[in-house]
Amino acid sequence: MNSKITCSVGVFAHNEAANIGALLDALIRQKLKKAEIMQIIVVSSASTDGTDEIVREYCQKDERIRLITQEKREGKSAAINLFIAAASEDICVVISGDVIPAPRTIERLVSAFADPKIGATGGRPVPVNDPDSLIGYSVHLLWRLHHRMAMLSPKLGEMIAFRKIMDSIPAESAVDEASIEAIIRDAGYKLRYIPEAVIHNKGPLNWKDFIKQRRRIQNGHLWLIQNQGYTVVSQDKGTLLWILIDEAIERPKDICKMMVVMAIEIYSRLLGTWDYRVKKRNPFAWEIAKSTKDLKGDQ
Repeated sequence: MNSKITCSVGVFAHNEAANIGALLDALIRQKLKKAEIMQIIVVSSASTDGTDEIVREYCQKDERIRLITQEKREGKSAAINLFIAAASEDICVVISGDVIPAPRTIERLVSAFADPKIGATGGRPVPVNDPDSLIGYSVHLLWRLHHRMAMLSPKLGEMIAFRKIMDSIPAESAVDEASIEAIIRDAGYKLRYIPEAVIHNKGPLNWKDFIKQRRRIQNGHLWLIQNQGYTVVSQDKGTLLWILIDEAIERPKDICKMMVVMAIEIYSRLLGTWDYRVKKRNPFAWEIAKSTKDLKGDQ
């Protein structure tokens, strides 16, 4: 009898040839004791850069790996629904094709489900960007704030694991992890943030991509509030203020840079609010921020 907690892993890619091989290698080499990966399903959405060919090579190396292709991009949430339908295990892990998990991340995310009250888990995204540049500092700052928020109230992102209690998530959601959070909480389960479960990611390298990304996320969170009745902790201005104060106390030399980043964040949120409330836009199949790709070249 297998006493391990088994899981299906879903990888979601659109033109991820620069990173998909390194990501699959990281998944294959995960150090597991209490967890076991039964499937690695890659959903490739209209990739044209050789992503599919790379994945097919890995399918020949490891029988757990399977490729599902979409002829056109329909958004990550729609891709997650294809994965949920194909997943054989009760515990599912979803991960974007442009990040790389640390060696024990799957173990830490999945083993937590030994507690029957846990419905979803998430790890800590750690960017590989150069923190000495202003844009690099901005990326690191936002993920540090994400960490502080998640320590107060679990906020999951970049790579999460969850119980497959749903047949699908809303395909129109541009914030898929938050939509999963909402479903899990509504079912009466708890979320658990596991900061030791590290996920390496790469933030934008230019302000155009930075604002594009933050604008889309704000739009998605407003859609989430209206359509699923769920508000993520980062929309709580009181919580945000307190974690900013903590950040300023811990890093007083960075206060001026922090104020610049917060001004850009406010501007991006205003744009996202304008898009959603005035333009009635919902960019669930969003324009790619190209500078966030090729993670392995920056590690």
